[in-house]
Amino acid sequence: MKPTKDNGPYFVGVDIGGTNVKVGIVDDSGQTLAFCKTKTDVDKGVEAGLQHIYQAIEHVLSDCQFTMDDIKAIGIAAPGTMDIPGGKFVDPPNLPTWKGFPIRQVISDHYSGKMTIFQNDANAAAYGEYWVGGAQEAHSLVFWTLGTGIGCGIIIDEMIIEGRHSHGSECGHSIIQMTNGRLCDSGQYGTLEAYAGGKSLVRRCQEELDAGRDSLLNVQLEAGTELTPLLIAQMAEQGDDLSNELIMDSAMYLGVGTTTLMHTIDPDMVLFGGAVTFGGKGSELGQRFMNRIREEVKHRAFRVPYENTIIDFADLGSDAGYIGAAGCARLASLKAKTN
Repeated sequence: MKPTKDNGPYFVGVDIGGTNVKVGIVDDSGQTLAFCKTKTDVDKGVEAGLQHIYQAIEHVLSDCQFTMDDIKAIGIAAPGTMDIPGGKFVDPPNLPTWKGFPIRQVISDHYSGKMTIFQNDANAAAYGEYWVGGAQEAHSLVFWTLGTGIGCGIIIDEMIIEGRHSHGSECGHSIIQMTNGRLCDSGQYGTLEAYAGGKSLVRRCQEELDAGRDSLLNVQLEAGTELTPLLIAQMAEQGDDLSNELIMDSAMYLGVGTTTLMHTIDPDMVLFGGAVTFGGKGSELGQRFMNRIREEVKHRAFRVPYENTIIDFADLGSDAGYIGAAGCARLASLKAKTN
């Protein structure tokens, strides 16, 4: 059944990843009316990716019996370095064929000038949690997204901290080790991502195995299983000491990074989302991971912020990106209305 106009205005949220694109129609209260996922096809270039996005948008419009005339604005979230005011990519590592592409203008033009906004994916996900997720009661939020790397979004009283050069909130690249730091894929040494990102977890694990550490992982690898964060988590759940040690070390590093941001921003809340949260709230391993983060913050932070800052898992899961992108479009339309 087509939603009534009483639920509007409506917004399209697009979350572009290196592998998949998620598209949803979201109403004014943040509820998803229709959703679909499609492939990005990075190797085939930007035009192929655009066609997938357009087809996905048409799919969700059809599900709601909508046309683009029923949509107030479109929000696009994407990873990598970007020019947010200019609405274009700069040099996104996960989307190399999209380098320099003016995506906001191209999509707006495709839909006859429909208001379109462009936002960093971690910023968008943070706004999704702030708007309708786990941070609805907060005035200020730090949101960590844990995946292959580490993204971050910061919201303060509805303001998304983008920075002067569209690189604000890139806190996964905070330096936590000054001497002999690990190399990050960004080319920097000693970053939080180089120690606590999913790819780093695998690298640290492989180094320990190469050094002769005993582990249940050896049996899995000898059987041809790929070494991934998920496999490490599964072995930790089976009592493997090395896997558990590595995950708790990741939590310790994240506690260091979180303390730094708490002393910088003094937020109401710090939330953790993304694929590498080790099961999150519903997992015993996830709870131990979160408790280790909290322990490290307690050890390092000033007492008042530690005692008054909520540190927990996020609520929206993998939906945070497209919901947040739609929310950013909604926010832009409200600002345009008042100007």
